[in-house]
Amino acid sequence: MRAIVITKPGGPEVLEWQEVPDPRPERGEVVIDVTASAVNRADVIQRLGFYDPPPGASPYPGLECSGVISEVGPDAVGFAVGDRVCALLSGGGYAERVAVPWEQVLPAPEGLSLTEAAGLPETVCTVWSNVFMTARLRRGETLLVHGGASGIGTTAIQIAKAFGSRVVVTVGSQEKAERCLELGADEAINYRTEDFAERVEADVILDIMGAKYLPGNVKALKTGGRLVVIGLQGGVKGELDLHMLTRKRAAVHGTTLRSRPAAEKGVVVRGVADNVWPLVSAGAVRPVVHAQVPMAEAAKAHEMLDSGEHVGKILLVG
Repeated sequence: MRAIVITKPGGPEVLEWQEVPDPRPERGEVVIDVTASAVNRADVIQRLGFYDPPPGASPYPGLECSGVISEVGPDAVGFAVGDRVCALLSGGGYAERVAVPWEQVLPAPEGLSLTEAAGLPETVCTVWSNVFMTARLRRGETLLVHGGASGIGTTAIQIAKAFGSRVVVTVGSQEKAERCLELGADEAINYRTEDFAERVEADVILDIMGAKYLPGNVKALKTGGRLVVIGLQGGVKGELDLHMLTRKRAAVHGTTLRSRPAAEKGVVVRGVADNVWPLVSAGAVRPVVHAQVPMAEAAKAHEMLDSGEHVGKILLVG
């Protein structure tokens, strides 16, 4: 098969479409003939040489895909050759085929093309596991999402609104603010010109920035609030005001999804299938697709992501 290979750490130009060995299903795995994948920030960090795949995972980038099952390994439960699916991956989505534990596979949702379905698994599983399983966002509470126009942000807006929450986002431009409001966000704050901590009180904050936003995030939390840090774009070490945190009886959670074992990811995937997939089928949650790029031209897609001008997901089509 062919796959995108990171030839050395560096810019988008290090991504090359090469012939590589075909995957073979291990016990409990299925092989998917990939229709499409999607670009995530983690892929960029891996390309730069700072985010190696977990042990045993594919060395090729790509944390989600859609396609058709072509092989079923021993003890892979609930799927058959020919099934149309999408999957949460630990790596390997930028390829013609990928092997994945059956626990991380979802039936392709009704109402979407198989290509569109590639833009859901990583963001939906990230939002469900962090906002709902970890932070336990409830109806009527306020969710603050940093990076509201990102793939995760546009997904979080839709799911949180569908479950009856108020949603505030931070964005970097008026255009992105308008797109987020169209998706259902109640308020959009331009972080370039405004201090979000002076504008909003949130029950739950989904943060991609880390250290840079830590003081403001704690300040913005309501009593009993929950901050979930899923990204470190703003640094890894910050100052935490423990007096403010304890006075508010608030909590700070730091999580990742990629390195979790298949069984734990399976719990997240089953939660998505039960709670989010009906919303997708009903049209209440949709992938926001900025562009579709041929998979062999993954470097072009990474240039788009690096520019920061996109809204939603950039898909790689096989």
